This record gives sequence, C-alpha cells and structure tokens, in this order.
Amino acid sequence: MTPLVSRLSRLWAIMRKPRAAVGSGHRRQAASQEGRQKHAKSNSQAKPSACDAGLARQPEEVVLQASVSPYHLFRDVAEVTAFRRSLLSWYDQEKRDLPWRRRAEDEVDPDRRAYAVWVSEVMLQQTQVATVINYYTGWMQKWPTLQDLASASLEEVNQLWAGLGYYSRGRRLQEGARKVVEELGGHMPRTAETLQQLLPGVGRYTAGAIASIAFGQATGVVDGNVARVLCRVRAIGADPSSTLVSQRLWGLAQQLVDPARPGDFNQAAMELGATVCTPQRPLCSQCPVQSLCRARQRVEREQLLASRSLSGNPDVEECGLLAGLWEFPSVTWEPSEQLQRKALLQELQRWAGPLPATRLRHLGEVVHTFSHIKLTYQVYGLALEGQTPVTTVPAGARWLTQEEFHTAAVSTAMKKVFRVYQGQQPGTCKGSKRSQVSSPCSRKKSCMGQQVLDNFFRPHISTDASNLNSAAQ
Repeated sequence: MTPLVSRLSRLWAIMRKPRAAVGSGHRRQAASQEGRQKHAKSNSQAKPSACDAGLARQPEEVVLQASVSPYHLFRDVAEVTAFRRSLLSWYDQEKRDLPWRRRAEDEVDPDRRAYAVWVSEVMLQQTQVATVINYYTGWMQKWPTLQDLASASLEEVNQLWAGLGYYSRGRRLQEGARKVVEELGGHMPRTAETLQQLLPGVGRYTAGAIASIAFGQATGVVDGNVARVLCRVRAIGADPSSTLVSQRLWGLAQQLVDPARPGDFNQAAMELGATVCTPQRPLCSQCPVQSLCRARQRVEREQLLASRSLSGNPDVEECGLLAGLWEFPSVTWEPSEQLQRKALLQELQRWAGPLPATRLRHLGEVVHTFSHIKLTYQVYGLALEGQTPVTTVPAGARWLTQEEFHTAAVSTAMKKVFRVYQGQQPGTCKGSKRSQVSSPCSRKKSCMGQQVLDNFFRPHISTDASNLNSAAQ
C-alpha cells in the first residue's frame, strides 16, 4: 500500500475530495494554444518523428472519445437552452462597460467592427483588462481603421505598445492590417476558418471571437475563463490544456453557443469566468447557471454530508474538478507535525483498522500546481510488517496492486506522491524533474512520459453514484 504498505506490495486508494480548480489569465491559455497552432502550421512540411508516429497509433485517443460519460455532457436541448437563456440574461444585466464592447455594438461598418474586436483580443492576451483599457483607447484614437494602422511605422506601433509587453503581438497586428489592406481589398475575412488561415498571429480562439462578435458566426470559443466554467459546470477533472480535453471543451463550447447571439454568448461565458466563476473563491451564489453546475451540485451534496458528520464544509475549489479520480487517504494540514501525524493516523485507522503509530514516517513533500492553485502534500508512509490489512473496505474505497495503480484513474498529483514513496524503497528511484518533489530521487532524470489516462471523463464515483448516473441519463 502506498503510502501505507511496502512489503505487501499493495496500494490503498480511496475516493477523496478533489483538491483544485482550473483557471488562468483572461486570455493566457488561448494565447499559448494559438502560438502552438501557428508554430505547427509553419512546420507542416516536417516529417513526424518515430516517437510521434508511435503515439499516433496508440489506441488511447479512440478509447477516450468513445468512453465519455453523459455525466460530463449536456443531456438534451432543453438543458442547453436553459444554459443559454440564463447566461445571456445575466450578461445583459451585469456585463462590464468596456470600450471595445461599445465599439462593437455601435459600429455599423463590419470591417471596422472586426478590426476593433481584433485589436482588443490581441491586447487582452497575457494582459489584465484594467491595463488594456487605456492602451486600447489610445490605439483606436490614433489608428481608428485598418488603413490607418497599415500606414503606420513599426516604430510608432512599438511606442504605443510600450508597457503592454510581448511586443510581437503589436507587430503581428500591424502585419495583419497590411495584409488585409494590400491583399484582401481592405475587407476582413468573414469566418473563423478564413480569419485563422489568412491573418498572421490569429489562432483558433481569436478567430472565433472576431467571427462571432463582429460577424455573428455561430462558433464557440475557449479561453482560460471559458475552460474553467465548462470544467466546473460539467465536472471535468482532467488537464484542460491536454489535446484530448481541449477538443472536448471546444466541442462543448460549440454545442452551447447561441446561434441568435453568438458574440454576446461568448463574451458572457468569458465574463462569467472572469467575474463570478473565478479561479479562487468563486461566487457561486451569484452564478446564473448554478442549477446546471455539476461542481456546485457536488458541493451541496458534500456540505449536507459534512453537516451530519460535523467535519467541516467543502467548497467548489476542492469539489469540482477532479471528480472521478482516485486519491490516497489524506487529511487537511494541521498546525503542528504532532497534530498532523495524529490526524492522519486516525484517518488511516478509520479505513484500515488498528495501525502501529510508531511506524508512520515522513517520506517527503510534493508541490503540485493546478493551473493556478499551488498545493503542498506532506507524504507519509507506514509499513505493515507481517500484518494483514483488512479485506473489507468502506464504500468508495478499494485496494490496488502497484500494477493496477498505474492504469487506474489517478491524478498527476497522486502519481507524484507515489513517486515519493517509490523513491524511499530499496532499489527504486522514479522521481521526475518536472515534478516539484522533495525526495532522495528529486534530482534524478525523469522517466519516459506519462501514460494517458483513459478514464478521466468518468463520472464522480461516490456512495450515491447511482443517483449521479441516473441524473446523467
């Protein structure tokens, strides 16, 4: 059991409260993904490596696509319609008054409207909204049209951009304006597909934002805020930056976007993530779609259970986003190591029966970042020498062999914990230099890759799993 059993070569894993939420800057995730996409396009003639070719033949992707649980999807048209209606109604009343929104609403000429949206989206990449406002206002006063920007010098562009950082954004924006003026007759491409194909520096997110806001194309968008909203609403616990999860989130965004008001809907989803469904301490009571949120439903369920056991109340940060994954037994941080050991031992005895306190030893520390939340795990181990663990486990818990652990639906954080345990065993050293792990193996070279989990879209498993499954039908 890890971290409990070593010589028996058994692992003890239980379903616990998930530990983190997904979040990022306003446009940070979208910007980084667009950069990768553009880089991939520029190298489209390169042959894939043998490793890439091998990965392409792996069956995990097919299995994942086929095994997505209805729990993580929207069940029917009525649910989608309710989501759209609630979100747009909230946006109409609560949206922030931002200069680029006013321009998009008031501008009659579609090319000038698209240009105004384009400038705002580029500036908002990697930059706070409050910082962008003055830069945007000054930019649009100096260069109100594509033609004005196309005729400006790069030096002028850099001078106005000074302080925003990532100067290549301004340069690509001007390059795009010149291309529109010189090669496209002064007319912006009208669809997300052609915007992405024809304009330098415009990736999937920016193209979708321009097409939906300026031209009314019913295309969904996913930035860091939208990804967080979708992950919480549908209790998706996997890494949203991974290719497979990203594809699923884009599919959800496309399913949800309102064809009658696509631009407003996309801005509403981003606004919800930026102001209500925030990375930390989300304002769930103010959320217009809380009745449709799987994470919120779980919070309420666990709060009810906690009120009965008087063990404290969870919040959405802990309950939303690793649903369906397994954890080792754990307790919250205590102010002293003595209290911490006592609390952990009590928790372990609740699941495994009487245990020798003298054998509980500290193995190391794991620091894991869930996009925006940095968590520290203190890892303890306890060897059951000659002692047979209980064979009957409580509901929501199970014994695993070491082999089963590597194929089970466990989080990256728990894999780091397991590597700390392995590093303390004779003849093993499996630390990863990508992991912030304090153990004897922490500075050794990392092992090959990480197996793709084919279960991270499974619904949350708990004592009321039957209720969850019936609700997902």
